[in-house]
Amino acid sequence: MQKTLQNTTITNSSNDNDTARVSLVGAGPGDPELLTVKALNCILAADIILYDFLVSQQIIDLFPKRSNAIAVGKRCNAQSTSQQTINELLLKYAKQGKKVCRLKGGDPFIFGRGGEEALFLEQYNIPYTIIPGITAAMGCCSYSGIPLTHRQVSRGFTVITAHSQKDTHQINWQALVELQHSLVFYMGLNRVEHIAALLIQHGMPSSTPIAIISQGTTPKQNQLITSLAQLPEQLAKQSLPSPALIVVGDVVSYHHQIHNTLLRDTKCYL
Repeated sequence: MQKTLQNTTITNSSNDNDTARVSLVGAGPGDPELLTVKALNCILAADIILYDFLVSQQIIDLFPKRSNAIAVGKRCNAQSTSQQTINELLLKYAKQGKKVCRLKGGDPFIFGRGGEEALFLEQYNIPYTIIPGITAAMGCCSYSGIPLTHRQVSRGFTVITAHSQKDTHQINWQALVELQHSLVFYMGLNRVEHIAALLIQHGMPSSTPIAIISQGTTPKQNQLITSLAQLPEQLAKQSLPSPALIVVGDVVSYHHQIHNTLLRDTKCYL
């Protein structure tokens, strides 16, 4: 099967999606060129596209005009689509025999509720496939010149959700500090000063670098790079819109040495 998009021919050599009624698809962190070929093929073949607010406008512009595209995103403290409603839409259109692309920012299994939706489809014996995507931690850090791991600096990286005050209370902060990992917080922009304070409180040096990457991998990418101690002062001078990723650890300091040509506007206060 071949599909042409903006003078580019994409060949799908696999029939993996032919029997699937629903595809749980990762759209990546925003840059349309970070879509996988399989993800793009699924978008182009879809009758119904249920997409999150984190899917960038450049990717939305790729949706075929014949498809029925429905926004089913969630926003903090704003009108959102409930997970129950999303599940009902998946079931409704799958039973109608439609090819449904459930399109999520980043990767469907990393804070994308893809596991919940897969288990729901299992209950109703709906054939589905899962198409991974580049998660924000990888995409945003790469575009910012921040290696998530680096020998003698970081033993690994840990990805954490900090969506609400309840989430931050459930985190074992002492364990995070002792890991000596690069720490990546999703959905924590409204809690970032609290996060920094708790890390310092549990033994992380206040000089530890922190990066806030806003609207990463898109033309609007902007970021603030500072230290845990200086964060409140710098945030008072510069506001960053959502979505934003928070990266904490010595790997952030390599941003000064690794100059990705895709790097957007940057503010550094180290």
